[in-house]
Amino acid sequence: MAEPRPELPGSAEAAAGPQGDGRAPLPAAGSAGLQERAEEAKPDLLQEDGDSCSDYGSRDKPGTALGRTVPDGNVLFPDIFRTDHLLFYERFKAYQDYILADCKASEVKEFTAEYLEKVLEPSGWQAVWRTNVFEVLVEVVDVEYSALKAVVQLSEPFLCESQDSTFTLECMQELLELKERQIPLQELWVVYDESGEFDQAALAIEHVRFFYQCIWRTWDEEEEDDFDYFVRCVEPRLRLHYDILEHRVPSGLVADYQNLLSECEELYRKFLNVRNSISSSDSDSEVENVSMVEGLKLYEKIEHLKQKLKLIENPLLRYVFGYQKYSGLQAKGLRPTGTKITHVVSSTMMASLLQSLIRDKLCPESCGEELEIQFHNDPLAAINACYEGDRVIICPGHYVVDGVFCIADSLELEGYGLPDDIVIEKRGKGDNFVDCTGANIRISSLKLVQHDAVEGILNVHHGKTTLENCVLQCETTGITIRTSAELLMKNSDLYGAKGAGVEIYPGSTCTLLDNGIHHCKEGILIKNFLDEHYDIPKITMVNNMIHNNEGYGVVLVRPTMPSDVKDASAERTKGNIQPIQSGDGTACVEGFRQEELPECVTDELELYEQAEISEQTEGNYEIADELGATSAKKSQMHKKRLSELGITEADDNLMSQEMFVSIVGNQFKWNGKGSFGTFVF
Repeated sequence: MAEPRPELPGSAEAAAGPQGDGRAPLPAAGSAGLQERAEEAKPDLLQEDGDSCSDYGSRDKPGTALGRTVPDGNVLFPDIFRTDHLLFYERFKAYQDYILADCKASEVKEFTAEYLEKVLEPSGWQAVWRTNVFEVLVEVVDVEYSALKAVVQLSEPFLCESQDSTFTLECMQELLELKERQIPLQELWVVYDESGEFDQAALAIEHVRFFYQCIWRTWDEEEEDDFDYFVRCVEPRLRLHYDILEHRVPSGLVADYQNLLSECEELYRKFLNVRNSISSSDSDSEVENVSMVEGLKLYEKIEHLKQKLKLIENPLLRYVFGYQKYSGLQAKGLRPTGTKITHVVSSTMMASLLQSLIRDKLCPESCGEELEIQFHNDPLAAINACYEGDRVIICPGHYVVDGVFCIADSLELEGYGLPDDIVIEKRGKGDNFVDCTGANIRISSLKLVQHDAVEGILNVHHGKTTLENCVLQCETTGITIRTSAELLMKNSDLYGAKGAGVEIYPGSTCTLLDNGIHHCKEGILIKNFLDEHYDIPKITMVNNMIHNNEGYGVVLVRPTMPSDVKDASAERTKGNIQPIQSGDGTACVEGFRQEELPECVTDELELYEQAEISEQTEGNYEIADELGATSAKKSQMHKKRLSELGITEADDNLMSQEMFVSIVGNQFKWNGKGSFGTFVF
């Protein structure tokens, strides 16, 4: 006797219709019915997102007025309602209050049909039937609400616009007969009418069209009915759609999402085919058993992809998924021919500018060898064309770019002139401005400008990046130095970050010389490094002006210290890390010998040996003292772990994890909370 076959997931029939809907009563018919209702009850939940919702969630914006769209092609075609520019909260309230309410996934079509039956006239209106290959004017004579389709006939006179001339009146009549004259409402665009009589019809069809194009997934009906479909699926997907529209999601993450969505849809089609083939068969053949295994494997893959999609759709989690997008950039290496090219960027190349370039930058005598030169009018195109060892010279001008500077090879990027004369402005809110993973990258004499961004202006993932004589006008985070990466920043000006101007991760190396960091939320933020898996960062700060920041000049993030912190402090005063009070009130905490200081830093230290004590430099000792204490605590924790493992005599190199810090000659002025603070969690 054959054993009963296991059912594939999702093969059960959908649950019965709604048990009662929580939808708001529909607004009275009129030119702005839905919009007025939406304006009366703008969702309070938009407040919680603050800046993240931007204009599309603004509580002060009136409802979008329905305008008209003039057809591009056949001038005889009538105008249609323009409905594709609705605001976020208008769509949100329509789906939440009037269409879906608290329905389950299996009830979506039924709720939508009930909504349409209340607002959509069954006949007496015209629309343009649009497909990928033609547009034709039709008249609606009836609406099949349950099927979300309209029964239509061709309007007189016959108007058709197509990519070829094969769609004649007879062909269109035949096509309609094949479709039983029923057209999906999504393919209809309502003809514009000034009376306002068909405004609600145009809006209703737009909501249906948008829902099935941007929100609905073919596998949604198989979701568990224990959850509110609007809360679980509609709201996060709607927010993601508008975040993408406003460039608030990194382009790489958007591409990942689209690829995952396409892959999931393809696998789901295959899964349905396998499941249907099993359902239509009554035998227990070996072929059917193979199909069962194949179906289960497809189901597991689909569930895995669906989880990734939900992760990106969740506004709180999507950046956890997306932050590492550019950290694995692959370097091109040397050009196959072995040559190195100088790339010159200029929006307009004048003879005088070319002569100056040849004299100052491109002269073979100064380089010692013949140069190969390529000309570009876009900095991003020049960067993308670079190989290992190339050089990019950017001439004066204002350049607007839409994309990320992904620098994975060692190269030089320099402006020809003063930074304020060479401005590169970032368009698009979702991406980082500059991502660096090259072994040795040099950026100089440029001004980088961000507007309305959600990502940082420069991110050093790997290797060493040198930033010299630059101006960085930030929007969110300024510069981030990731674990194992190195930044040398000299004679530069950074301002405007809504987060920290500079973020220093554990295990990184950060050298800041003669910079200005100001008008940020925090000046410099040092991430927690007390975890046993983290290495202590190496930090050098000399002669920086850190001023007018909203919070502290420098912030250390660390967990709550145990009660034995006093012992760590005592050990610090006896051990290798000793705050050295100099004559000017500054401090230098050193975990290595003085001669191991970089030459440029040693030169700077000599300048301050005889300086007078000033109010602005008092923060140097405070910062060095706290960082030294935390570093000593790290050392103590390390010793304790080694002792627990039975290691009583540790190698000096193993134990030399003290933080190398040089905090000298910096000035802290007018920071809202003071020069230094500790964020304890």
